[in-house]
Amino acid sequence: MAVTEVVVVGSCMTDLVSLTTRLPKAGETIHGHRFFTGFGGKGANQCIQAARLGAKTSMICKVGKDSFGKDYIENFKKNGITTGQNFIVIVAGANLLLSSDDLKRAAHVISEAKVMVCQLEVTPAISLEALKIAHTSGVKTLFNPAPALADLDPQFYTHSDIICCNESEAEILTGIAVGNAEDAGRVGLILLERGCKTAIVTLGPDGCVMVSTKEPVPKHVPAKKVTAVDTTGAGDSFVGALAYYLAYYPSLPLEEILMKSNFIASISVQATGTQASYPYRKDLPQELF
Repeated sequence: MAVTEVVVVGSCMTDLVSLTTRLPKAGETIHGHRFFTGFGGKGANQCIQAARLGAKTSMICKVGKDSFGKDYIENFKKNGITTGQNFIVIVAGANLLLSSDDLKRAAHVISEAKVMVCQLEVTPAISLEALKIAHTSGVKTLFNPAPALADLDPQFYTHSDIICCNESEAEILTGIAVGNAEDAGRVGLILLERGCKTAIVTLGPDGCVMVSTKEPVPKHVPAKKVTAVDTTGAGDSFVGALAYYLAYYPSLPLEEILMKSNFIASISVQATGTQASYPYRKDLPQELF
């Protein structure tokens, strides 16, 4: 089997989506005009986007022993993602049952990768353990603290080469409300002080701000202006693209990597759905590669 370049430890969920013209008021029933299911979960989303760009990926996760779980395994296979042996449990919240023993069984996959990505949709202690395994093995660690926790264990920062968060997550982590690139730069500097090597704060349609120990002056990397149809999962598209470029183009300047990742995320918001909107390499301008 080919060595995994990008390994993701995280969540996979099935999205049940109803489109309505507005949200119902308390106690009110309204009609939805469309309903669909889709594959989601931050970890899986990020893994799928990296795979569609051409990364050799593995996903370390848990699924339930139900139709949703079986369909998700098939979804991974269709996208060329290595899942290995399935450790299946009959519980709706299977994500929270990803355990330390599971990580130990997958430690060789993590330690041989170029980049390891994790988030906070599995038990935080498991994400931290995954970061430690990768960090100890010299694997580049990309941490997306989502959903954010105000009392995040300080070791998350010291074991993360790169932390990538959005505006709301940045505020939960630091207490600073992010309304513009300058605020994002202030957040980035705080995250660096806490021990990570690089901090990236995403700003939706305004791109992102980067700051690192090598480049301690915050830099705004704007995104191409597009008409958004559905922004669900755009942040995960960005993180997945970022992981891909870090693994396959490690010598590219970070600013260039972020410009490319911004572009890929901007493609994803122009179609409905989460993973359904993620572009494949063959459909993207070849100058991105």
